[in-house]
Amino acid sequence: MLDQQELDIFISNALHEDVREGDHSSLASIDKDTQGKARLLVKDQGILCGLKVANAIFNKVDAQLRMEIHINEGETVKYGDVAFHVYGNAISILTAERLVLNCMQRMSGIATNTNEYVKAIAGTHAKVIDTRKTTPNIRFLEKYAVTIGGGFNHRMGLYDMIMLKDNHIDFCGGISKAIEKVHHYLQAKQLDLKIEVETRDLDDVKEVLQYGGVNRIMLDNFTPEKVREAVSLINGRFETEASGGITLNTIRSFAETGVDFISVGALTHSVRSLDLSLKAEIH
Repeated sequence: MLDQQELDIFISNALHEDVREGDHSSLASIDKDTQGKARLLVKDQGILCGLKVANAIFNKVDAQLRMEIHINEGETVKYGDVAFHVYGNAISILTAERLVLNCMQRMSGIATNTNEYVKAIAGTHAKVIDTRKTTPNIRFLEKYAVTIGGGFNHRMGLYDMIMLKDNHIDFCGGISKAIEKVHHYLQAKQLDLKIEVETRDLDDVKEVLQYGGVNRIMLDNFTPEKVREAVSLINGRFETEASGGITLNTIRSFAETGVDFISVGALTHSVRSLDLSLKAEIH
């Protein structure tokens, strides 16, 4: 779900970046009372995402703009499809155009990319999850797009979960010490946060199993064979997550190990946007 307050702040900041004191191109060339109609034309193939964001942008620019949606959020689109029409003041439509397209193209690209990973592990136990490798200030949009593509969100940020990565462990002085310090911290701060710890080899996994006190064990840069061995060692005591350089070509081999989650940074950090265009309709 998209947080409406967060979305409103984002749109306000984005319009300030793009519009400032006015869309001079439109104001200079179009009569202020001109009414118009435009269609969102799909020039690609994938999963449509961002309709709620588009509607909020249009409403922020001009509350009188009206969308008529033809293809729903999360549905498959192909070249030539018309996702929606927007009606109202022509200047307002053009002022909102680029922000609508930038958001929908990026979000649809992420949803499409995520869906490819989800389809690649269909029939297995594993779930595809995202990471914090997102674009600053639009993480909430990108993570929403992951869910539209059939994936799942990991933590939203540093504030809603404890994740002890290799650097935390190294700076602290070891896995067991790090877990112990986390429990003292959570107790002192009266926080109820899940704990995940990253492991780099089977010896690390064994140390976590010996100490306990976590919710999930990340198996970072393990081969599928090592993941299978680790999952067997863990034997359901804690959730398991495979991570590190997993691609569309290799994800199936990880999913078949019985691991619970597979995190893929590429869902958001290196994705091609879907090609969409907003075209005026003149009759």
